[in-house]
Amino acid sequence: MTINRAVMALAGFIVLLSVVLTQFVSPHFVWLTVFVGANLFQYAFTGFCPAAMIFSRLGLKPA
Repeated sequence: MTINRAVMALAGFIVLLSVVLTQFVSPHFVWLTVFVGANLFQYAFTGFCPAAMIFSRLGLKPA
């Protein structure tokens, strides 16, 4: 698995998790979805992604 795929998989998982938590736990979990979306948006313009740095240190290879 490459870093890009791992980042997208992690983002998708967190979005789905936040939707479930919003539905069953608290409506405030919608902010987790907002945070993930904002992070993906800034990553598209700046190239800075903390998750990508972590996956790189874990040994995943770039695309």
